[in-house]
Amino acid sequence: MKAQALAVQGEETGEMVPLSGLRVGQTASVGEVLGNLELVHRLREMGFYQGARVKMIRRGSPCIIGLAGQRLGFRGDDLARILVRVPAMAS
Repeated sequence: MKAQALAVQGEETGEMVPLSGLRVGQTASVGEVLGNLELVHRLREMGFYQGARVKMIRRGSPCIIGLAGQRLGFRGDDLARILVRVPAMAS
């Protein structure tokens, strides 16, 4: 499910992975939200739009995510539908 992200007008360049793949304390930007129209709409209303910054606070079930100054709890299957861009590691 991993895909190489492309640089677009100053956006982060890095690997796109499911949000559930972040480590505790790691931040990333939302790249894509997948799923049926109702789920995508609900997640976007919560703030999961392209470029939004997210932070993994606690892994597990429920998983705790930081987004726009809020803490949100999610089940693993919802997190797998949110792809994020992880900053590229400097060599």
